[in-house]
Amino acid sequence: MRIQLFVLTLVFLPVKLFSQGCCSGGSGSPIAGGASQGVLQERQMEISGNHQYLSTDRFLVKDRDTASLFDNLNSNYLYIRLAYGITEKLTMSIESGYFINKTQYGLERKDTVISSGIADLILFPRYNLYTRNTEHTKTEITIGMGFKIPIGKYNDSTVVYRNPNTGVRYYTTSPPTIQPTNGSQDFIFYGFLFRGYTEKKCRVFANVLYIKKGWNPLGQKFGDFSSVGLFASKTIFKKVGLTLQLRGEHVSKMQYDKNVDMLALYNIDVYSTGSRKIFIAPQVSFTHKNIVLFTLYEYPLYQYLNGTQVGSQHQITTGVSYRFFVKNHKID
Repeated sequence: MRIQLFVLTLVFLPVKLFSQGCCSGGSGSPIAGGASQGVLQERQMEISGNHQYLSTDRFLVKDRDTASLFDNLNSNYLYIRLAYGITEKLTMSIESGYFINKTQYGLERKDTVISSGIADLILFPRYNLYTRNTEHTKTEITIGMGFKIPIGKYNDSTVVYRNPNTGVRYYTTSPPTIQPTNGSQDFIFYGFLFRGYTEKKCRVFANVLYIKKGWNPLGQKFGDFSSVGLFASKTIFKKVGLTLQLRGEHVSKMQYDKNVDMLALYNIDVYSTGSRKIFIAPQVSFTHKNIVLFTLYEYPLYQYLNGTQVGSQHQITTGVSYRFFVKNHKID
């Protein structure tokens, strides 16, 4: 199959579940399945990586702007995925990432909190349920079920006071918005529908994603995440792909141990968790032989946040994908 067909159907875009409450909960790390992923061909391998920059200084009460509680929240994240086509229907991928920084700038740049480090390990198999090729069209249906394992920090702390006489430092747990991971083991459920029109060099596809969050050791269960994405793409000049994505997402409210004061101990306002959002994301990609370069910008069209939370604002992702076939060595 020509690489142009894979440009926008197999390149991955991470989901950023960045915050779930102002100065409060959030998964903090992108995980697999944000865009459409089909399956690779048998013995085909893919090495993919991207850099994601996120920045926001917007605060909302429900769907209305409100006063800022800090100046800015931003992160720089490196993400890598290794995928292999075990059969023509089954693909297995291993994915992880590293935060160069997650930074929360306090008002007037005071009380700045910074974190960094490795995030999660994701095991994500995908299986092709249905494929039908005709002279003019190609149709695919793919499902996946993955598992997220936290390997980074979820209870990192920040110095809040240093005694000038004794030099003793006092710490408090940093807000989950800047922790590299939320510390829970999560299940990922995924579905992908693709329809390509060969002669017109255009494609339409859709995906659904549901992430069942687990409990972490701190007695926290961040809200389950669900999303539906619709995509339309077109190849121009043989090597350039244009895609437009419309995505809706829902994050449930946080559950927690009622015997623990989440606000005092972990900077989490449990009443300011959960959201509904709609995003639009234009993407441009360039293909040369087995290499795909891509960049996209995700912009929120609508946001409804429970309580008072920091909202989404700017997210830019740039990455590269390389595919090749692994030779099947025969033993005489």
